[in-house]
Formats: sequence, C-alpha cells, structure tokens
Amino acid sequence: MGEATALSSGSDGLDESLWGKSRGLDPEFPPYPLVRHLLDAAAMALCLWDVFLSDNQRARIAEGMDLAEDPERARKLVGLCAGLHDIGKVSGFQFCSRHGARHLSAEFGAGREKMSVDRAGHDVAGMSAVAEVLELLGFEADEELAVTRRVAEIIGGHHGRFHRLDVGVGPAFLGDASWARQRAAHAAAVYGVLGAPGAPEFFGAPAAVLVTGVVILADWLVSQEGYLRGRQRGLEPELTAHFRRSQADAPRLLEDAGLAPVGLRRLPFAEAYGIEVEPNPLQRSVMEELRASVGSGKRGGILLVTAAPGDGKSEAALEAERVLSGVFGTRGYAFLLPTMATSDQMHGRVARALLNQSGQGAGLTLVHSMAWLNSAYADAGLVGEPVVTCDGDEAVAGRNRREADLRPQRWLRGPKRPLLAQFAVGTIDQALMAVLPVRHNALRLLALSGKTVVVDEAHAYDPYMQVLLGRLLNWLGAYGVPVVLLSATLPASVSDRLVKEYLQGAGRPGRSLRGQTFPAPYPGWLYVDGESGRCTQMSPPRQREQAQARSMRLRVNVEQVVHGVSGNGGDRGRIAVIQRLLQPLTRGEDGVALVVCNTVGDAQETYRALRAAFDTRSHEDGGEVQLLHARFPGDVREERTREVTEGLGRSGPRPSRRVVVATQVVEQSLDLDADIVISDLAPLSLLLQRAGRCWRHENYWKRHGYASGRSRPGWASEPRLVVLDPMADGGRMPVQWGEVYSEYLLDRTSQKLAEPGSGAIAIPGDVQRLVEAVHGDGEDFKWNDPGSREAKAWTEHTGKNTAERSMAGLRAIPRAGHIDQLHDLHHLEGEEDEWELATRLGADSARLLCAYVQDDGRVTLDIQGAQPLPEASRNGRMPAEAVREVMRRTIPVRADWFRDADPDSTGPPESWKDHPMLGDLRILRLPIERGTVQAVKIGDKSLCLDADLGLVRA
Repeated sequence: MGEATALSSGSDGLDESLWGKSRGLDPEFPPYPLVRHLLDAAAMALCLWDVFLSDNQRARIAEGMDLAEDPERARKLVGLCAGLHDIGKVSGFQFCSRHGARHLSAEFGAGREKMSVDRAGHDVAGMSAVAEVLELLGFEADEELAVTRRVAEIIGGHHGRFHRLDVGVGPAFLGDASWARQRAAHAAAVYGVLGAPGAPEFFGAPAAVLVTGVVILADWLVSQEGYLRGRQRGLEPELTAHFRRSQADAPRLLEDAGLAPVGLRRLPFAEAYGIEVEPNPLQRSVMEELRASVGSGKRGGILLVTAAPGDGKSEAALEAERVLSGVFGTRGYAFLLPTMATSDQMHGRVARALLNQSGQGAGLTLVHSMAWLNSAYADAGLVGEPVVTCDGDEAVAGRNRREADLRPQRWLRGPKRPLLAQFAVGTIDQALMAVLPVRHNALRLLALSGKTVVVDEAHAYDPYMQVLLGRLLNWLGAYGVPVVLLSATLPASVSDRLVKEYLQGAGRPGRSLRGQTFPAPYPGWLYVDGESGRCTQMSPPRQREQAQARSMRLRVNVEQVVHGVSGNGGDRGRIAVIQRLLQPLTRGEDGVALVVCNTVGDAQETYRALRAAFDTRSHEDGGEVQLLHARFPGDVREERTREVTEGLGRSGPRPSRRVVVATQVVEQSLDLDADIVISDLAPLSLLLQRAGRCWRHENYWKRHGYASGRSRPGWASEPRLVVLDPMADGGRMPVQWGEVYSEYLLDRTSQKLAEPGSGAIAIPGDVQRLVEAVHGDGEDFKWNDPGSREAKAWTEHTGKNTAERSMAGLRAIPRAGHIDQLHDLHHLEGEEDEWELATRLGADSARLLCAYVQDDGRVTLDIQGAQPLPEASRNGRMPAEAVREVMRRTIPVRADWFRDADPDSTGPPESWKDHPMLGDLRILRLPIERGTVQAVKIGDKSLCLDADLGLVRA
C-alpha cells in the first residue's frame, strides 16, 4: 500500500499529453487529457451513487462486495471502477488519432511505429493491463485476485460487451515500462482523490453487472461534446481542483439528461389519478392490506393482480408501487406493456397521475418509445448532443464508426432513454433486452433494478417471451426489485412459473419450490415475499366485494361464417353476417358497435364494406364508421385513437351512432365501451379481453348517469359478444390468421364455445375456468384419429411452444445465480447489437416513413409536395421540430418485409444516417403520377399509403 499512496499523493510523473478525447473537440486546443476524463468519470460515478441510484441498488452493490456495513467504501470503489475505465488508452490507442498523436510528448510520440503493429480495443487493453495497476494500488492479497479479475471484466465491458478474460493484447500495444508507469500514475491520481479505498474481499457477478452499468453511464454523461469543449478551453492547473469542478458539474449534467429523480406527493386516490370515483374493493385492498403482507421484507417480492378488463388494475398497480417502493427502497417505476398502442394509452394516464402528484418535474422525465409524438418528450432530446466516443476513434470511418457514435446518443437523447428515466412507460421488449446477450444489457439491468417493475397484460406473451420474462424476473429477484404482474386471463401454470423464477433469483433453492403452487384468487391479488417465499392473498371479504361490484352476465353468440373476399359465402359470408348483425344501425337506430378483426387486411376490407353500407363519408371526414389499426402514420393513429377513445370512453361525448372497426389494438388498455362487440374467432383469453369492451362502464353509468345522456339502445338489452367462427363444424382457419394465432387454440376455442351452456359467461366467475380449459397445461387431447387435422394442429402447437421455449432458453443470458464470468452475459459469439436478437420470434420491427416522389424528382413528406424531406446540417444536427415532423409520420412494420429489398432504395437520406432516431428509419418512396400515389413493390408485395385505409400491403 505504501507505493500506491506515494503514487497517489500527487501527479508526479503523470504526462497529460496522453489524451482521452480528441475527435469532435476544438482543434485549436490540445486534445482532452486522459487523466482529466478519468477524474470526470469518477466524479460522475459518485454523483450517480448519491443521486441516481436507489437505496435498493446501493444496498445490492454494497452487499455484492461484502460491504453491507461499509457502503461508503463501496461508493468509492464504484468511483474507482469508473475512474479506471479508460486506463487501456495508455497504449497504442494514442496513435489512432492524428490530432491526438501530434500533441503527445516526445517520450511517448516516438512509439508510433512499434505500438501500431498490433491493434486492439482500449477496453480489452484496459482489461489486460489493470491487474498490474491494481496490484500497485494494494489489490494484491490472494483472496483479492478474484476481485481484480472482476474489476478487469468491468473495464473490459465498459463499451457494452463483456470479454473473456483470456482475450489479451500483444505486449507491443501496451508499450514498455514507461507506458506501464503512466498507467500506474493515472490510476494513482484517481485513487488518491477517492481517498484510497481498500480492496473488497469479494465482488459478486450480479453486483459487478450493476457497477458496469454505472461506469457506462458515467462515461457517457461526461463525454458529451458541449461539456468537453467547455472543459477543454479552461483546464484547472491542479488535478484536485479539476476533480472538485467535475463533482460540482455532475449534478447539472445528470439533470440536463433528465435523469435527476423527482419526489412525489402522496395524494388521495381520486385526486392522484384525476378520476371522480373512489377506489374499488380491489384497489382499496391493495391500499389497506398489502402493506401488512409486505412486512419488513428485505429482498423484494412479487405481486400478482388478477381481475377482469376494466377493473382498475393499472391504478391498483400504481398504489402497490407506492407501498413496495417505500419498503424496498426503489425509486420510480417501469410500466411495461405488450404493444406500442397500449404503451401510448398508458403513457397519457401515467403522465396525468405524475403531474397531479408532483407538477411538471416528473412529467418531463416520463418518456417511452413513441414519445416524439407527445409533448412530454422535450424538443432538446430530439436534437441529440453528440457524445465523443473512443470506440468510434478506433473504428474506421463509415458504418462501424457511426454505430459506435450513435450508441450513447440513443440512450441519453434517443429512443432508449426511457429505461434510464425515473418513470418509464413502454413496451416490454425494451426490458427483455436486458436478458439477451446484446450490447449494453448491463445498462438495461441497471435501469430496471432501481425501479418497481410493473408488467401489464402478463397473459399476452407467447412461450418464447414467457421464458424471457421469467429470466428477467430471475434477475430482478436477485436484485430485490419489487415486481407487479397484472392480468385478466393468465393461466395458473404460467403464473406459477413466473413466480418461481423470481423466487429462485431472490435466493430460494429450486428444489424447495418443486411441487409448490401459487394460486391467485380471481379477482384479487397474491403477494409472495422474495426472501421467505411467504404467500398472502387479498382478504376474502374484499374478494367477494370486488366480484359483486363487477358482476356481469355476458351473452355469447357464435355465427358460423365463410371467411374471404366480400360477396363470397352468400348469407354466411363474413361481411354479410356483420352487416346483418348491424341492421339496427343501418335502419337508423342509435347505438355503438365494435368490430374486432384479426388482421389489418381484414379490418381494411371490413371497413370498406361497412362504410359503403352505412356512410359514404370517410373516418377522416367524420363518418359514422371508423377504422383503427397499427399501420397508420403515428400522428394519424394518435388522432384516431383519441377520437375512438373519446367516443367510446366513460366521459364522452358519446355519439348517437357509430361503428368502430379495429384490430387487436383495442384488446388491451383502451378504455372503450360498446353496446355490442363483434369479433373474429380468437383464442379464448383474447376473446375475453375483447369482450371487456362490451358494457364496460355500465355500473358506473348506472350510478352517475350515461355519457351524453345516451342510455343503451333498445336493441342492446344485454351485453353481447358475437364471435365470427369460420372453423365451426369442421371449417378451416383462414391462411392469413396462421401468422397471428395457433390453429390449435382457435380450434379449441371454437369447440369450447360450441359446448352446451356456453351461450352465457359469468364475469368474473367463469373467467379463470375458461382460460384454464383452453390455455392451461392439461394434456387431455383425444387421439382418436392421429392423422386428423385437429391432431396435426395440436402437434404443431405443442411442438412450436417447445421449440420457442428452447430457443429462448438458448438465447437468454444465464440466471443471476449461475453467472461465473461476466462474459456469460454475451455468450453468443458474433451477436453485436440489439437488432440481431429479437424479443419476439420472427417479428423484428422497423419504423417506416412514407415519402412522396414528385414529378420533378423531389422527395417530400406530403403528397402536395410542399414539405421536402429535411436535411441535417454539416455537423449532423437537425432542428427538433424537423425531427418531430418526420417521426410523427412513421409507421411500425415488420422488418422482414424488407428482407429482399434493396437497402439503398429504402435507406434514409445520407444526412440522416448519423442521427440517433432518423438513422434507423426505412423510407418508402412512393411515386406520384398525374396526382395519384402509386404503390411500390417490396419483395413479392406492393405497399401503398392510403389516407383512409392506412398502409395497404397486397
């Protein structure tokens, strides 16, 4: 320790010509010294510990270093890891920039020829060299060798990917003894300002993953171009003064990035959520009974809330978050949903709740993947201040360098920032990436581990995603993160697997969980403590109150139909049956109907037919028939969603007559009420979700009056779901439905609905029984005819489920307790970035912008040709309003549509490629001939954007 102390007592022998940042800075000044950048990163890591990390995260990191009783030492060690992250730049890295190399002192500038023979990343160089440095700092006892290796892994992983420890660099790249002395001097400078923290005796892998996330975030925050340019022009003469300045600057950088936490005021239920009603029995139970169930738990817990659609599970979850965060020391929450549409709707609800409880501060931190369409996403965030990356310096100019430069921008100013924000609403895919071997999964785990995690619509995920969700719950259990699962139709077998994954992560041995089940009441909630595995439920009196409050008898009619082009099938044709069911409306009677289709193509065809029968006006022109699906430009879809939810919402104004034709976007999280719901055949759990839009607000309206004073029409004497079943009596599943649903589940649903007594469903009493009958794990398939279509469908279904679970198990990172080396988090070789591993099998997504090629060759955003595609300036900057104008017009589509497309024909303009949002867009350039938009052939399909129908693919 004596040598380390001597080295750290000042900057003796430290050569500040060794640079840390060069590209993108002021060329009139020398590059930014490496030691200054290391001190900046250490100061920011201390700030992140003090301000950004939650109590729970600090506890888990300290515990993972066996320093639960000495958290201050753990704090300094985190600062040390950040302060050493770029120690590998004291190497041949110094010659990757001409500007940087030109300013090196004579002693080190002379090494170019010898040290440039071998090339390596400075992350790997640092991983190789840090053991020698740490030995000088006192990390030399035998029991600390494992700690040294762990710190080396963190340094090697600070660009987002962990490397095997046996991956080294050639000695020539690291240089001779003079270079080694400089590495020691740089490390000593950092070590000294941190107070020379002693080495821990243990450093667990899960804690090291969180520390890596802190290091990455600290590095990016202090590498922003504007900040570095300011420091570059006015360096303090002493390193201690520089470090004090860095510490003073860190809170502002954190706040400017929207990552400073905001406190919420505790308000009464109605005031907090801006609603006029008092909490229902389910919500009251969470507010009054959950706290006692949680007790003084120390390692998190998992709460499962089950209730019918429209029973206020979202508000129950937010009330649960208040309880759980208070006990377990998390801060904020991540509200995860299955789709962008559900995320959009929840974003608005959560934003209003945050504004009610804390004012503008929290509202501005709430962002999600579609936030550019919402005023809550700050314009400054759309511009994107460049981050000066060094892996970009090491990459050759071109795509690899652009990718390296864009990564931090996507996190700090782009579409990935939501996970880091205190309050995040978005698709579950963003969270599931944390347990796939993709770059920056450690940063995702850091982002999630500080929050309470709410997973809505937990039933909506296929077996592949269920395995990934289980793996995520395992890691969250290891971090003591409280989790809330919400569902209206979750099979008990699935909920059992998810709860057990969480408990194993929290430390419960797997063998102790064998044979154990975790039955949740329906409706109600089940809480399982992470440390003890103790289970508690919603009290029986409150369960009965909730069941009675939402009791409804749903009439279910099945219509056998012929599915296909309009006009086929005669009276049994699908369109003909829908028109017959809607005859009261065509005769001029009042009423609101919701027609739910399984595909966008079906919805477009149905809308065209009904519009011709009802109202020649289009949706956009105020017609009585409306169309809503996911393939509209973002701004159009947002406006249509608002119109539909206002017209069918609880408060109104409710139209006298309306037919809404939609896809699955209305299944979940949309607060709609229709007098009748007509639905294509779907798996039973989803039919129940769709049925949740039928007479949804009846109980409320009976107490408080109907919206716009419009009571139910005479023809709608009871809540009614009509199922259009092309598979009844041996019919076939439409081919296009095979991309959406399992034939086996559709056939089983069809058979269940055909059983005697199935013409009415008691809500909520029959829900769980029906879900288990179709979606449960029962092996009651009748093999009377092994070669039958039903047997083939069952075999395909079970085989696909098994294959999906196996694929997810192979792709996912190991469980938290099974990690040896951090490289285990990147065990699939060659998987560099996130688009290479999907969270949904076969459904990678892309964002498409439809642009128009005018007669004179100009490409514009509008058909009329008045808005040319905006161009970025020479420095790559784009005005925020221009970015918003582009992004609000984009459409989410399947990426495999473009598998065979010419990348140049669908790629973004050259000036967009360096932008964190625009750079990933696909562009559909639609030619205009004599004022008419022409379709474009992509693969074997034609694509065209129709103002009334949305994106048409035929």
